[in-house]
Amino acid sequence: MTDNFDMKKFTTVNFLNFALGFLGLQFAWQMRIILSAPVTEGLGADPFIYGLIWLAGPFTGMVVQPLIGALSDKTKSRFGRRRPYLLGGAIIASLALWLFPNSGEIVNHIAQFLHLPLPAVAGLVFAGVMIWIIDACINIAQGPYRALIPDVVPQEQHSLANSYISLAIGLGSVVAAATAPVLKLAFGYQMSIPAQFIMAALAFTLAMTWTCLTIHEKSTLDSEVSEKNVPQTGFWQSMKEFFALSPEVSKICVMQFFTWIGMMCMMIFFTNFAIHTVYGVPDLTKLAADVQAQFMSTQTTATNYSSICFAIFNLICFIIAIPIGILAGKFGNKKVHIISLISMALAYLVMGIFKTSPVVVALGMALSGIGWASVCALPFAMLSRYIKPGTEGSVMGIFNIFIAGPQVFVCTLVAWIINKSVINADGYMNHHYEYTFFIGAACLILAALLTGSVKKNK
Repeated sequence: MTDNFDMKKFTTVNFLNFALGFLGLQFAWQMRIILSAPVTEGLGADPFIYGLIWLAGPFTGMVVQPLIGALSDKTKSRFGRRRPYLLGGAIIASLALWLFPNSGEIVNHIAQFLHLPLPAVAGLVFAGVMIWIIDACINIAQGPYRALIPDVVPQEQHSLANSYISLAIGLGSVVAAATAPVLKLAFGYQMSIPAQFIMAALAFTLAMTWTCLTIHEKSTLDSEVSEKNVPQTGFWQSMKEFFALSPEVSKICVMQFFTWIGMMCMMIFFTNFAIHTVYGVPDLTKLAADVQAQFMSTQTTATNYSSICFAIFNLICFIIAIPIGILAGKFGNKKVHIISLISMALAYLVMGIFKTSPVVVALGMALSGIGWASVCALPFAMLSRYIKPGTEGSVMGIFNIFIAGPQVFVCTLVAWIINKSVINADGYMNHHYEYTFFIGAACLILAALLTGSVKKNK
């Protein structure tokens, strides 16, 4: 590393190496998305409580990413501005990933050690705390990672760099989601949920360590990034400057807000949708243990099916990621993003209507992967045109508010709607999880319309 940092054009090998850490991050995040529902439902979480637990993501995203982004802009160390946060977030998150699926057993051991009876809800509370730690640490790593793009990648390659991030997101998610189902199908071995979380923890730490060791980020001990170069402003002043960048920035933020309502309607509730709607497993939280046991085999099958669907979803993202960047360079970010969002909205409608068909739902997830590849790349490429040098972390952190904020809506209002939309089938209680896809489709269509109003930065 040198202080006279030359921002050279990236090669394919450079891009792949750059994106590896994000692959590990997404591996951990995907495991948390797919398997947090079975873990928390087993500890007594109904749809609304599950939604409240998911508030960890948006709250840590809205608070942690802007703060860490601003801190990383001002950080001075021989390891650079961003890398301390990338590695620190990965290590702490990995510890919480290991503890989370064992929450019930850990609480029982604590109760035995203290010789005190703990309430039944204690295991769920412990699991909730672990999810908050996981989400906070993923956000600690994610914001500075995005800020690395304008730090080290030439301006003309920003769209392509974000497309490689999409590629890493897709590949990491595919491997994370497919491992357990493939082992079951190929070798008859059902990988336990704790084992899958340990796998995610190792992937996150090892991949992020490799990127931190190999990325050529400039040192900031005596570098050109000094107090006079980096704006020393508070959070609200940073927000004011963020929206003063251009009127188009506000449009991109609103578009991102509705996009992520649509995204999280699927991500938060798809596993529950697969278990309770596609496969018809009733709400297990209200059933006695012996009755729950009757549905355990079906629940495991449905959870594996959910993993396969997420693998398909992310495989399409992986395949489409680089073509999306190339098409965006040829036809413009806006046009490609509109088409991608509309394709995802149509997929949501199909899944909601044909809710009990595993084949149709899997095909819907495949079509949704096109939109996911675009969502992971093009909004960031659109925004990067307005970023001032030295403010990359702050801008990406503030922009993340419009990714995290919508999740509050999904975790509360949408979760409440599902919790109240009770149905009875074969004498058991269940919920209309398909409603999330109709709400999500409406928001994605609105996001596509808002994208059309964004003017190109000249």
